[in-house]
Amino acid sequence: MRQAVSMVAHLGFRLRALPSALSRSLSSAQDVLHRTPLYDFHLAHGGKMVAFAGWSLPVQYQDSHMDLHLHTRQHCSLFDVSHMLQTKIFGSDRVKLMESLVVGDIAELRPNQNKVRELQNKGSDVGLEVVDNALLALQGPTAAQVLQAGVAHDLRKLPFMTSAVMEVFGVAGCRVTRCGYTGEDGMEISVPAPGAVRLATAFLENPEVKLAGLAARDSLRLEAGLCLYGNDIDEHTTPVEGSLSWTLGKRRRAAMDFPGAEVIVPQLKGKVQRRRVGLMCEGAPMRAHSPILNVEGTRIGTVTSGCPSPCLKKNVAMGYVPLEYSRPGTPLLVEVRRKQQMAVVSKMPFVPTNYYTLK
Repeated sequence: MRQAVSMVAHLGFRLRALPSALSRSLSSAQDVLHRTPLYDFHLAHGGKMVAFAGWSLPVQYQDSHMDLHLHTRQHCSLFDVSHMLQTKIFGSDRVKLMESLVVGDIAELRPNQNKVRELQNKGSDVGLEVVDNALLALQGPTAAQVLQAGVAHDLRKLPFMTSAVMEVFGVAGCRVTRCGYTGEDGMEISVPAPGAVRLATAFLENPEVKLAGLAARDSLRLEAGLCLYGNDIDEHTTPVEGSLSWTLGKRRRAAMDFPGAEVIVPQLKGKVQRRRVGLMCEGAPMRAHSPILNVEGTRIGTVTSGCPSPCLKKNVAMGYVPLEYSRPGTPLLVEVRRKQQMAVVSKMPFVPTNYYTLK
């Protein structure tokens, strides 16, 4: 069974969706790896396949990482994210299940088979179904224009974080969700596995579209200030510490009925010791696990993700520092290759996002 991951990006992060600066989980070993329905398609198009989280996925294609990153920002790219688990949660107690897992007003599905059984054992009416579909992400400023040519649905009426089921370039039963992991306008398309290659082929017939892989996806999400689960946030991180307080539903804040409320609510009132911040520096790129120091040279935190920004031509990163060092503009030091270099706390996203919202 695929690793449990929500299809939706509303909370600003993905569960082990991508590697941080491709520094872990990537190898050339292809044995005993799961393959997406597009595996042969990737090979036919020059995809360099790597092992990631038990799957064989393309890290890049014949174009360079830099070229594909910038192409996504200027046009649009197609990503295969079929390793992401897709599920349906059903039953009259489905809301109870979802709100037992997340802090928002049903903002994200994070399936947990054990939690389903627990609720069922208590007499709750809830079930979980794994959907065996491929998942394609079309991302970039021209994504809607490209997709509109293949659907009858008026995409101008499909704003960020909404979805609809439609036929896409002749493939029936596709669910199109306006979301993504790049900071650009775009869609994630859940497509029945037998139609995945047909759909990907149709997209590539448009010169606006190029195939992109894990390398570009990682640098794009970092420029957009989006978290990678396991690096930038994990089960020990609260939404307040992770600078994700916006995910907390207003109703649930008042009711204090969400997981971890007894810890999180006091943090909302200012009682938080550390925060996730953006960092910028020149010189060698900051990478995950690089120490963060104050200007006196005392270690105060750690970089969680970092890479050179193809758009800004500067090094960007995120990491955790004590609250008193979290204000944008605060000068700090980072240690890279055992050498200290100047850094500054910066606002995120580093590159402005372009999500489509109805005016």
